Amino acid sequence: MAGHSKWANIKHRKGKQDAKRGKLYSRLIREVTIAARMGGADTSGNSRLRAAIDNALSNNMPKDTIERAVARGAGESDGANVEEVRYEGYGPGGIAVMVDCMTDNRNRTVADVRHAFTKYGGNLGTDGSVGYLFRKRGVLNFPAGTDEDALLAAALEAGAEDVVADTEGAFEVLTDADDMVTVKEALIAAGHAPESAEVTMHAATTTSLDLDTATRLMKMLDLLDDLDDVQKVYSNASISADILEQL
Repeated sequence: MAGHSKWANIKHRKGKQDAKRGKLYSRLIREVTIAARMGGADTSGNSRLRAAIDNALSNNMPKDTIERAVARGAGESDGANVEEVRYEGYGPGGIAVMVDCMTDNRNRTVADVRHAFTKYGGNLGTDGSVGYLFRKRGVLNFPAGTDEDALLAAALEAGAEDVVADTEGAFEVLTDADDMVTVKEALIAAGHAPESAEVTMHAATTTSLDLDTATRLMKMLDLLDDLDDVQKVYSNASISADILEQL
């Protein structure tokens, strides 16, 4: 068992905010479209598309909407030329931040992202400036009350790399990015259905923040998260439960 992943609490909270803003569907559609464009429309040979579709379905997206996004990405229908781009930089307190975007206008997107960084004392860096601190991994989330021993045994049998517990009794199962869908299906077959599953960038090391720095960082992350072109935001911040309650 690894240590507590405090950043998961922040991501979970921000996931709820996304749904309330009505932006979740647009992000899911863009991910399905890009996945189909990069790996084709056949989910049997495109694990990223399988994961994107599963995520869309779990968020109650209509199947016909998903099918249109797949067709658009695979070139079967017309659509805007959307591309993936990643920005890296430092937030308040020197916290490493990565921002994944999907955009049809790089100039607009980089200007918006740079503004969010500088507004709260951060600065946009060059490609690779903080990327080495993160590893692409699959993360499957399980609620408090899950049988820890049974989940650990099933996860290891399925090929997972680790199981992480937090202080509130919830769990993360960590996998290699390419194995996430396979591990998820094996866990479901074993009677352990995750609340959510995604491929994400996982920080190898984290930095603890005081209340003032955490407040400024969260404002910056919220501003980034509000941008239409932003898909996901990653950070190596570690914020204690006491400080999270005050934010």
